[in-house]
Amino acid sequence: MSKFEIYKDGGGEFRFRLKAGNGQNILASEGYKAKSGCTNGIESVRANSQDDYRYERLESSNGSPYFNLKATNGQVIGTSEMYSSFSAMENGIASVKSNAPGATVEDLT
Repeated sequence: MSKFEIYKDGGGEFRFRLKAGNGQNILASEGYKAKSGCTNGIESVRANSQDDYRYERLESSNGSPYFNLKATNGQVIGTSEMYSSFSAMENGIASVKSNAPGATVEDLT
């Protein structure tokens, strides 16, 4: 079963990651100073994950495809891993679309 994990990073900020049912990370957040900001970020992922226009498809400097999921205000709410191909990246987007709405939340803090 897919889940959002809330955790604290080395700098003390709250972050979340969306994990597929197989345990693979499919989306990671930026850092939040407050846990409430982190939980709001999760709700924003749920709300925006179904809209294909919210996915910004990108290519890193070394040519690896990846994507950002953006909120309605244009702010990045999640970033994918680097993929080996554009088709693999599209599969990652499809995974966020299918997993985010029903994912449980596990607080590891």
